[in-house]
Amino acid sequence: MNRKKAFKDKVVWITGASSGIGAALVKEFSVLGANIIASSNDPEGLEAVRKECSRPDSVKCVPFDLSDTSAIGDLVKELVDSFGYIDYLLNIGGISQRSRIEETPLWLDRKIFEINYFGTIALSKAVLPYMISRKSGHILATSSISGRFGFPLRSAYSASKQALHGFFETLFLENKKNRIRTSVIIPGRVRTNISLHALDKDGKEYGKMDDGQANGISPELAARTIINGIVRNKREILVGKTELLMLYIRRIWPWLFFRIADKVKN
Repeated sequence: MNRKKAFKDKVVWITGASSGIGAALVKEFSVLGANIIASSNDPEGLEAVRKECSRPDSVKCVPFDLSDTSAIGDLVKELVDSFGYIDYLLNIGGISQRSRIEETPLWLDRKIFEINYFGTIALSKAVLPYMISRKSGHILATSSISGRFGFPLRSAYSASKQALHGFFETLFLENKKNRIRTSVIIPGRVRTNISLHALDKDGKEYGKMDDGQANGISPELAARTIINGIVRNKREILVGKTELLMLYIRRIWPWLFFRIADKVKN
């Protein structure tokens, strides 16, 4: 299917839309003729992204914090009343981690899960009934290659991303008859600020750019890869370069995976 034809006049809701992959997706969907709801906890960042779009009037900025799910139901109802429906929900927002297990307090594990897992499923569960009523909709969640295996300094991050796979596979299986599609995005190294904003053992920003992140693919290429995956109705959308080989190494040669991962220091 032609990309422009696929998304023309569709309503697309994107979280994590003020920077990185989320911002790149907002701009790309604007070019493709979609009507976009852009959300994050950074109102100024959202407005800056909106102004950079080819069709700024096609973007509605709706700030909210994924860690606070108390008002999500009312927000979804308000937006459905305004737009009529949601065709695509792209759960891009999330947070990473850089701390050892024994140094990470339990409250920090919970915080990471609140954002990456509970925030994502709360929004998805609130949108789902409206999609079911129309027998149409596509919900995407963002995992990570670390959502397919454990990795040093990312215990809660990895666990929260692995949980998304189980949830969204179940959502698909339960709602196949309702024509609800799901996809899990699996990014490798993408040149974003995710490592800068990752939480350290004290819950403060890590503040360093990982070498792998700095040398990753651009957010724009990641966005195009994701959109191509949506058009092709892929259940899992792999985004990255050679680091994605770790997914196959973990499955086929687990001994080699653990040898490689053991050498990683940050």
